[in-house]
Amino acid sequence: MRKPSASFLSRSALLCAALTLGSGCESTKPRAAGPTDGVPVTQGGTSGSATDTPTGTAAPEAPASTKGTSAWHRARVGDQVVYSFSAIRTPPRDAQGGSAAAGQLTLEVAAVESSRVWLTLTLQSDKGGELTQPRLSRRLAIPMRVEASRPLEVAREGTATSEQPTAAGRTWEAKRYLRDNRPVDGPLENRLYAVDAGPLYLTNGLLDASTTLSGFGGAGSHQLTLVSMRQGQEGAGMAPDLEWPLGPGTWFDREMESEGTKTVLRTCQSAEAGYVLRTEAPVNPATDEAPCQDFSQASVMPLEEVLLSFISLGLEPKQWPPAVPNSAPAVRETLAVGTKRVPVLQVDANEGPTNAKQVRTLLFAADPWEKTLGGLAHEARFEPLSDFTYRVSSKGKRESQGGAKLTGFGAWQP
Repeated sequence: MRKPSASFLSRSALLCAALTLGSGCESTKPRAAGPTDGVPVTQGGTSGSATDTPTGTAAPEAPASTKGTSAWHRARVGDQVVYSFSAIRTPPRDAQGGSAAAGQLTLEVAAVESSRVWLTLTLQSDKGGELTQPRLSRRLAIPMRVEASRPLEVAREGTATSEQPTAAGRTWEAKRYLRDNRPVDGPLENRLYAVDAGPLYLTNGLLDASTTLSGFGGAGSHQLTLVSMRQGQEGAGMAPDLEWPLGPGTWFDREMESEGTKTVLRTCQSAEAGYVLRTEAPVNPATDEAPCQDFSQASVMPLEEVLLSFISLGLEPKQWPPAVPNSAPAVRETLAVGTKRVPVLQVDANEGPTNAKQVRTLLFAADPWEKTLGGLAHEARFEPLSDFTYRVSSKGKRESQGGAKLTGFGAWQP
């Protein structure tokens, strides 16, 4: 057995100090629930609520509340998994700045229906407060269909080894999957899964996961480590609305303009039996009135991998609106998105050589969490709602060089 290496959180705390990130790095101090870097998770004595699984015992099977045999058919209101998370990003060589965040991620069943389980996703700092990163500061809703419309198994890649780690107060039969792409400037991916997911069905049995970045785009890591789990109670619960969705259950349209040609791309997202499905295809909004009818060719990602990406991408921006190089101060405007008028901040930035006289105009939501954007997928509300480049004549007239803008969005399932 190889010697355990220092925990990621210890490294992130040191790197945070090196980056001079100030008080925002308080949550990167080491915690008992550190990542593994290839050694077994050991978290004996983790505290939890009165309904947590007792130490050293298996969670009792919940009676089925709907027809079906999978764990999703036996979901109960209050079923919960809690992970410690940490993420850090350092810029490429000679660049300034850096980002770090750490805390706890909670995934919980809020409501159970005949064909759907409603989940909530919450991130908090180590002290239980709201995170400062705009992307990570709200509780999000995830509608999950209990039935899979097609086989959704995603192969776990890497070298597999068997282990018996202790996590969340019990010992697991587990397999670790280690995939090292650093020789080709790729990431090091380390995943530890329970052989029998049992009460960890919400995340397909994930016990621990980390990704260490490598290559020319800067360095960093992001990680999830199981802290506790809880079994809920029978009952229907109250389904959250889709005002702030992670993504599944929603659609959005973007109009793309290039060389005078306009195309509308529709992105649809769904979630089934622990996996997130995504499609993106050209549409005609005038005739395609019923969105998201076909996921047969959708890309598929396990929910736990979506959560890992979520915390990694959530490091940026550190402020709102995002900082844009070579830009003038933001100006308040409004943008028509379908029938809605969305308050936006317009940022004009000079691009290219000085004599080219090109301006990139970006429109960001004035407040990405405001009610006007209710139902918009998380990823879209934190991207520019409109992003165009213009050639500027000597008289100040603008000629569009192409770009993209949000033209519609909504929920495709109740």
